[in-house]
Amino acid sequence: MTSRWQRLRGGDLAIDLGTSRTLIWRKGRGVALDEPSLLAVEGGTGKVLAAGERARGLIGRTPAHVHIMRPVRDGVIVDADVAESMLRTFIDQVHSSWLNRPRVVVAAPSQITAVERRALEETVLRSGAREVFIVEEAMVAAIGAGLPVNDERASMVLDLGGGTADGAITALGGIVRSGSARVGGDDLGESVRDWLRTEHDLLLGERTAGDLVASIGSAVPLAEELTARVHGRNLRTGLPETVEITSAAAREAMAEPLAAISAFARNLVDQCPPDLTGDIVARGIVLTGGVAQLRGIDRLLARNLSLPVVVAKDPQRAVIRGAGRCIDDLHRLRRIVVGEQRY
Repeated sequence: MTSRWQRLRGGDLAIDLGTSRTLIWRKGRGVALDEPSLLAVEGGTGKVLAAGERARGLIGRTPAHVHIMRPVRDGVIVDADVAESMLRTFIDQVHSSWLNRPRVVVAAPSQITAVERRALEETVLRSGAREVFIVEEAMVAAIGAGLPVNDERASMVLDLGGGTADGAITALGGIVRSGSARVGGDDLGESVRDWLRTEHDLLLGERTAGDLVASIGSAVPLAEELTARVHGRNLRTGLPETVEITSAAAREAMAEPLAAISAFARNLVDQCPPDLTGDIVARGIVLTGGVAQLRGIDRLLARNLSLPVVVAKDPQRAVIRGAGRCIDDLHRLRRIVVGEQRY
């Protein structure tokens, strides 16, 4: 009887709507969904054929009338209709109640504009939410990483996602300084694709490039460099071709976006109030997000910033853990909500 009543009531949700992946936390239960932010749609009819991992499996394999859509770019919604369809599909998988709609906490980049925030709110409401709360990604990343955000001493977090880099300096339960830059994991993959196109006349798929960065990518030289064989299409002959690429070559290809991430981090450190600088020097910087898993990214930033840098445990899920804490204890954490909630 109890489990049936819980299904009827449903539960409030937290959502990390990322450029690369969407994660959903169900109140009291933890992470209930972790899927790529992708939707396969039939052209003409707009019928949803697949979402998430199933849609990712169709990349490069679909007929002309089927389109793989990415509704989120650089951390913001670029196609509201597709985003709504994708979110509705995901929410239906984790929230089966037909009695009430959930309250939803959504993480968003710190520099999101009023127009972008409104688009996000409206999309989530149309996807089935009854109330929406927008929270800053960097703040919930800090919470999810276990940083003492309520302490009078400052902490600093960098959330390096697929489309954006977000950062915040926190103290006394609030944000002292924050910022975001539109550079992330997608730029790393695109840089490798551009390098292979220029150096080897090889056209590589977006999915393959992302897998390549994950398998051999690094931000600093490795004790033993890695090698991978990639398959693509030769732009001169039009025929399939296999090329061997090393982690050193991939690192060279990714130099520009890695430099942009370092520059963003340095700019945020430069904004730190003088009285809090000592705290950041003592505590260092914590990295979260998917790009935090890139080999040596902590060492690269530590060298460039002259500060201690560590990677959070399970960094890719830090944002959803923090957002989940917000929905589990919404009253206590309302002060970190950005703007007004919408009904």
